[in-house]
Amino acid sequence: MSSPVSLIGPLGRHPRRALALVGLACLGLLLFGIYLQHVEGLEPCPMCIVQRYALILVGLLAVLAAAVGHGRARSLATAGAFLSAGFGAFVAARQSWLQWFPPEVLSCGRDFYGMIESFPLKRAIPMIFRGSGDCSAVDWTFLGLTIANWSFVWFCAFALLLLGLLLRRAPD
Repeated sequence: MSSPVSLIGPLGRHPRRALALVGLACLGLLLFGIYLQHVEGLEPCPMCIVQRYALILVGLLAVLAAAVGHGRARSLATAGAFLSAGFGAFVAARQSWLQWFPPEVLSCGRDFYGMIESFPLKRAIPMIFRGSGDCSAVDWTFLGLTIANWSFVWFCAFALLLLGLLLRRAPD
């Protein structure tokens, strides 16, 4: 049976680099999401917002794990990043399911201006962070996959890499 280090390749021999790469990839994905929102005009839905928070958590915990020395602190931060990636994958899978099998009644959220006009600012601000797009809508694709599909792929890749780093036995 292959060791976990061989399953994740050369990144397993350099865990700090691997963790920093995960953090950098998360930053790139977040910036791309912001580009799609502000330049292309795609409104994030509540599930997209949750995935963004999960991606932020994965990135921050991976960078934290890369910054600390080896040992318990790195393992805890890596485990937290792994769990966050798993949660993000779950939400992305659920959104993909909604896109493949849209519900008859959509109840994902309100539009931005409707929130500002209908509610006092104290209630509208938290609603803004929940997103306002339709979770089952497919507004963008690349190579036949939606944003939720790509999000699932990335979260799974992060989770597998992080799991490999957690299971490796060789000290760095």
